Amino acid sequence: MSKLGKTNAEFQLIEEGDKILVGLSGGKDSLTMIHAMKEQQRRAPFTFEFIAVTVGYGMGENFEKLSKHCKEHGIEHVVRDTKTYELAKEKIRKNSSYCSFFSRMRRGYLYSVAQELGCNKVALGHHMDDAAESFFMNFIYNGQMRSLAPKYTAGNGLVVIRPLIQMRERQLAAFVKENEIEAIGDEACPAMRFDVKMPHARANTKEMLAKMEKEFPSLFTSLNAAFKNISVDSFFMLED
Repeated sequence: MSKLGKTNAEFQLIEEGDKILVGLSGGKDSLTMIHAMKEQQRRAPFTFEFIAVTVGYGMGENFEKLSKHCKEHGIEHVVRDTKTYELAKEKIRKNSSYCSFFSRMRRGYLYSVAQELGCNKVALGHHMDDAAESFFMNFIYNGQMRSLAPKYTAGNGLVVIRPLIQMRERQLAAFVKENEIEAIGDEACPAMRFDVKMPHARANTKEMLAKMEKEFPSLFTSLNAAFKNISVDSFFMLED
């Protein structure tokens, strides 16, 4: 909560009067986030609302346990069923990214539900490991210097925030384990239902970063600082 509070103060993520849609997949990251948001409500010197929203892919998922968990902790929970799984069979071309397709569809549904519910912000559960992996994947595979912003405004006017962006993945895993919260794992990944090769880029990048961190223990601390200390004029930029 100390880290979340500092991140919130640094980037003004959660503010007075906000109504925030929190994407809840049921994984360790989003489960940690809804509990952090609930605690932030108790601690913050201002008022805000949040609603946990789960997007179903139309694969026969059962979210009863997730809804029960939210109810037990006084967290409003909405489940939106979709036909994303059926659409994927028709829309995804051979050798295309299944993860990218489902991610885009899920994000689109979250935006739609946010607007329906009168939310002005959408909170996503990305953490520092995600940011580091995205940076190196863009760097190595796409030739871009790009990562995950703590806060940005989407094309539809919704403000997207990442309250956990300065936390490590292992911290979120520890929270779920120590509090004996049942989290959904990779078995719920829609791509597992298709006869496709699983994406190797992120797995390779995660492995690379793990090796680098062993050699340089302060790697992620340095990356976090570097993401805020970008010397644009030192790159091959054309002047306007």
